[in-house]
Amino acid sequence: MVTQNISIKNATLKLNNKALFKKLNLEIAPGEFIAILGPNGAGKTSFLKMLLGLYGLSAGNIEILGKSPKNTLAEIGYIPQQKAFDRDLPMRGRNLVELGVNGGRFGISALSDEENQHINKAIEEVRATCFANRPIGQLSGGEQQRLRIAQAIVNNPKILLCDEPLLSLDLNSQQIVAQLINQQRQYGTSVLFVTHEINPVLPYADRVLYLVDGNWAIGTPAEIMTSKKLSQLFKSPVDVLNLHGRLIVVNASEHAEAEVQCAHHQHQKSNQEMV
Repeated sequence: MVTQNISIKNATLKLNNKALFKKLNLEIAPGEFIAILGPNGAGKTSFLKMLLGLYGLSAGNIEILGKSPKNTLAEIGYIPQQKAFDRDLPMRGRNLVELGVNGGRFGISALSDEENQHINKAIEEVRATCFANRPIGQLSGGEQQRLRIAQAIVNNPKILLCDEPLLSLDLNSQQIVAQLINQQRQYGTSVLFVTHEINPVLPYADRVLYLVDGNWAIGTPAEIMTSKKLSQLFKSPVDVLNLHGRLIVVNASEHAEAEVQCAHHQHQKSNQEMV
């Protein structure tokens, strides 16, 4: 009997002769929330693509729901990195959610009553009913992201992969989107959440997977987000500060410093996006 949604054993993933991680061991239970952190180029997105079966391991083994990744795509919801829609795109917000149901079909076919019920439920769950029929290109970034979440959860996935879902959102929108994604855990859905910053998901994360230069660490936020642990990972002095309940990573490698500056810049855009 399968007790873990994801089981990764002694996994090594190499791309272009570079090891993104080596001998990774990780088991993820139903309903668990894993935050995936690390500097740019550390392999966070590649880790999700591995779970989607797009990248094969160089060594080790991975099972999703007791099967190989390519045989479990129907059980996985995926929120890709956010890209703005053309303002004149002739697509309503609801149409985006519908692609989560019929996107794999050839040609155009009518949705069944049951499928429409699933779509309505997903839209309601992310609190998007009031704008779902508007042109998607005319919605705010936060509104578009709510609909991307609805698209990812419309088929009640057992695993939800989120690739930087908070990117370019203001702080209020980040908090709402993180909360909406976290709600999927009530159905036993495992959430893997790639992000540049721990703070918006800190209340929800059961564990943190931190990737740096082929090395990795896994543990609770309290175990991983410390000066000692991150200094070991970066092989360079790192300070983790707690400022009014927010964690700030400083004095890491050049990449990590750029990462913190990028996260700070995102928060300063708080008047540009509204959910």
